[in-house]
Amino acid sequence: MAAHSVFRTLRSAMYLKVELRWSVVVPPKSLDKDGVKFQTELSRRLLDDFATKRATKDLGYFLAVTTVESIGEGKVRPDTGEVKFPVVFSCITFKLFRGEIIHAVVYKVLRHGVCLRCGPVEKVFLSANKIPDYQYIPREDDSVFLNQEKPYSSIEKDVTIRCVVIGTRWVEAEREFCVLVDLPNEDI
Repeated sequence: MAAHSVFRTLRSAMYLKVELRWSVVVPPKSLDKDGVKFQTELSRRLLDDFATKRATKDLGYFLAVTTVESIGEGKVRPDTGEVKFPVVFSCITFKLFRGEIIHAVVYKVLRHGVCLRCGPVEKVFLSANKIPDYQYIPREDDSVFLNQEKPYSSIEKDVTIRCVVIGTRWVEAEREFCVLVDLPNEDI
């Protein structure tokens, strides 16, 4: 895996613009004299490393490479003949922060709460304890939480819910975040 370090991070809500320095390894057969194959191979390998990395605790989920700022001089690895190039590039990442208001889509309703997704975050949870005005209604196909006070207010599969992030936890083994949410106050 390529090494990286953060140079600069600009935060705009849950999206971060980050400048990174990674090392990209290119095999000798991809180093042609006209440079076209090299540029293509370097870009492909950078994007492969980017996709494989998926996310980090500090930066969140990697979404897109926006620009390649510079490609340094390559160093040949004597044992393999591969060439290691330092690459500086900018990218967009996605990370949820405590207190943020998000929109998440319900994908499972359980007796003890609701499982949601928000962008690349697959593990967002709204506890039944956080929605006391809603009553759990078990169904054979898809269960639902209904609010008796608001007849058209239900939490069920494929519904988008406005939530506030109350906590996040990084799970290194799975390279992803688990997020706890609550329904926001009406005045937010």
